[in-house]
Amino acid sequence: MAPRTRAEALSRERIVEAAVELLDADGESGLTFRTLTERLTTGPGAIYWHVANKAELLDAATDSVVSNALAVETTGSPQDEIRTLALGLFDAIARHPWLSPQLAVQLSRSPWGSVTPRIFEDIGQRVSALGVPEATWFTATSALAHYIFGAAGQNAANVRVLDDVDRAEFLHAAANAWEELDSDEYPFMKSIAGQVREHDDREQFLTGVDLILTGITADAGPCGSSRP
Repeated sequence: MAPRTRAEALSRERIVEAAVELLDADGESGLTFRTLTERLTTGPGAIYWHVANKAELLDAATDSVVSNALAVETTGSPQDEIRTLALGLFDAIARHPWLSPQLAVQLSRSPWGSVTPRIFEDIGQRVSALGVPEATWFTATSALAHYIFGAAGQNAANVRVLDDVDRAEFLHAAANAWEELDSDEYPFMKSIAGQVREHDDREQFLTGVDLILTGITADAGPCGSSRP
C-alpha cells in the first residue's frame, strides 16, 4: 500500500477515521489527543486545526459511523426500508460498542446536532410515506428511534458481557434455569424458556420493529398496511 501524503494524513476525514479505530479498540477512555497523535504520527497542533476538542471529535466519529450505517440501499415498501435502516443501525451499534452511549448523549444533550436530525429524517421520511396522520409523525418516528437505540444498545451490552462465553451454552443454561422456576410464581418465564435457546438476536430485533410498525399503521388504511 502506498504511503499517505501529508495532506491525507492530516485531513479531518483521516482524523475521524483514526478516532473511530481507537474508540473501537479501547472505548472512549482510549481516545485522547495523545493516542490520536501517536496513531497519526503527527503533532497535536495539526489535529486541533481540524477539531477543537474531544467532545467535537466524539460527535464527528458518531456522525461518521451513523452516516455509514444509514448509507444502505433501501428499496421496497416504506416498511421494508425502515427495517433496512433499523438493521443497519443495529449492526453498527453491535460493531462499535461505544456508539450506543454516544447516541444517548446526542439525543439528550444536542438534538440539534447532525446525528439526531440525520436519523429522524431517514426514518421519518418512511414514516410519512406509510399514510399515517401527519400529527403522529413525530411520535411514531420517536417510538421507532428509541426502540432501535434501546434494543440495539442492550444487544451490544450483551455481546460485550458474553465476549468470552459461548453464546449457545449461555442461553442453554439460562433456559434450563428458567424451566426450573416455580410454576406458580413464574408461569410465564417457564413457558418461554424453550424459545430462549435458539432465538436469533437480529430476527428478534426486527420482530420488535414490525410490532411498532403494526401499531403505527393500524389506522392508516391501505397505504399503511404492514407485511403479512
